[in-house]
Amino acid sequence: MEAKLEESDRVNPRFKYPKWISSNIKLFVLCHGMLQCTQLLHSAYFKSSIVTIEKQFGLSSFSSGFISSLHEIGNSLLIVFVSYFGSRVHRPRLIGMGGLLLSFGAFLLALPHFISERYKYSVATVGNASYPNTDTCQPVNQTHSLKHCTKSDIQFNMMSSMWAIIVIAQLIVGIGTVPIQPFGISYVDDFAEPSNSPLYIAILFAISVFGPAFGYLLGSVMLHLFVDLDRVDPATIDLKPSDPRWIGAWWLGLLISSSILAIASVPYFFFPREMIPQKKSGSESDILSEMEEQKMEEMTIREFIKMFPKMIVRLLLNPLFIVVVLAQCSFSSVVAGLSTYLNKFLEKQYSTTASYANFLIGSITLPGLATGMVLGGLFMKRFNVPLVKIPWYSACVLSIVISLTIPLFFMGCSTQKIAGINYSKDVNSSSSFNLKADCNAHCFCFDYTFNPVCGVDTIEYISPCQAGCTHSAFNHSTRMIMTYNNCSCIQTSTNEDFAHPGHCKVSCSYLLYPMVFCISFIGMIASLTHNPLYMTVLRAVRQEQKSFAIGIQFLIMRMFAWLPAPALFGAVIDSTCIRWNKACTGNRGACSYYDNNLLRKRYLGLQVGYNILGILLLLIAGWKAKKFSARRVAAQNTEPV
Repeated sequence: MEAKLEESDRVNPRFKYPKWISSNIKLFVLCHGMLQCTQLLHSAYFKSSIVTIEKQFGLSSFSSGFISSLHEIGNSLLIVFVSYFGSRVHRPRLIGMGGLLLSFGAFLLALPHFISERYKYSVATVGNASYPNTDTCQPVNQTHSLKHCTKSDIQFNMMSSMWAIIVIAQLIVGIGTVPIQPFGISYVDDFAEPSNSPLYIAILFAISVFGPAFGYLLGSVMLHLFVDLDRVDPATIDLKPSDPRWIGAWWLGLLISSSILAIASVPYFFFPREMIPQKKSGSESDILSEMEEQKMEEMTIREFIKMFPKMIVRLLLNPLFIVVVLAQCSFSSVVAGLSTYLNKFLEKQYSTTASYANFLIGSITLPGLATGMVLGGLFMKRFNVPLVKIPWYSACVLSIVISLTIPLFFMGCSTQKIAGINYSKDVNSSSSFNLKADCNAHCFCFDYTFNPVCGVDTIEYISPCQAGCTHSAFNHSTRMIMTYNNCSCIQTSTNEDFAHPGHCKVSCSYLLYPMVFCISFIGMIASLTHNPLYMTVLRAVRQEQKSFAIGIQFLIMRMFAWLPAPALFGAVIDSTCIRWNKACTGNRGACSYYDNNLLRKRYLGLQVGYNILGILLLLIAGWKAKKFSARRVAAQNTEPV
């Protein structure tokens, strides 16, 4: 058998690989670490930009959450088969093809920017060539509105094609990611020295840890650039990133990640199917593993499909395996909610920009999560925690996480006073609010215009027109509107009647940094359970089931955590919306205002709910682990000597 392996494994007979490639597993580890890092960079970048895409194309948080997790469908359909038949194919080439497919999917995700119209952030009035649209109070007819509605109809009809492109792109991304991790890890494990294999795999994960952080930092830079920088001169833009109408260049980062992915995929086409194998130890466990791999290679696709139900039933009859994986799903759901919507939560709760929120996540929160995972692995190695104690340890950690999360419910800002939405100056007004008031009755205002201004009376209005402002002070050197003046709805004791562009400042913006550091610290504590729970899954199944069990584990986590969790968090966030943007055609757009208190309670409350569910599952797992260990000890005692 060894002679046969030596002949077929050294090199491909059609191509003579240089020895420094055919036997250099370290080079493969370096290349694979870079590809995994870039893959996670793309994934994190897209999550960091999904809220901006939501704002530009008028999506709900539920829709954007669904879009962000669509790639899990393509991944879930193939992950089990790939995990099981990994050693029967040319793994490096399939990894390279997967990387190129992932690169193509990332490129497709940027395509909606190029087929959509230029972003128009002020359309209620026309103005002239040298003066920007101001959305001020003017007694004009609806001529311009009808022209805009005609354009809006065209743009709305284009949304269906954009949806199709995004769905197809995300499915391609999901399929492209399938071979990268399982094939790479199994390739390293097969051809590295047994003593070096754990080290190389640890290096792979260590390099990959930087991917999400780099993705959010890239998002911070890209969202600081204007979305149409390729179509207009940025110097002529009369917006700044702090303006609520600002849309960042989300598409540019996708092109960058697509290019890096393509470059990182090329080296895999130069690695052989099988490297010169390092010397393996001849222990009984190694021999059994080789026999199991040989059986796996000899099994045909038809035989695998025939045996698939039996293997599934065998795993489902292992209650410890199922309960622990479901507990992992609860932890992964919290991570999915944080990675998808934490930037939006910080932006809406503490009035920060999307760019800066991504910077804080990439530089503080994600490194905290990675640190927790590393510390969890070191804890397992240092204390060699037995299987029966891991669920109890994890349950205690999550209990600490819940207790640390409770103070966060009180570290937030109340919703600002917004005229016609949650505040009315009319004493005789009913409980329902209306944008139309006596003070702006003489103005022809469009309900679909969103250009917030903050009055000197600290009341916010959704547009200068709704505030009754008839004039504006424009700085020609900066091309920025400084103030809106002569506002009939704004009256103070000193007879001031002007408003500043943008949202009113929140009263608790100073809580932004404490909140970020608290969330990062809590995330680090929660991540201490990641490695122990993963090891529990490996210990809960028989040696010959491990490969298949890992595939099923990832499948369950994708179907019950990474796929539904972003959409569920998005639906919870949508339920706190108090004002939806509208197009003049009547179609609903993205949410412009949230009830901040409700947003904070429900967003954090859902995380606490997942953690409570995880604790309950871990308590059951602790009970099952005790029985599992007792049966294993009994089986060992009854074995013949």
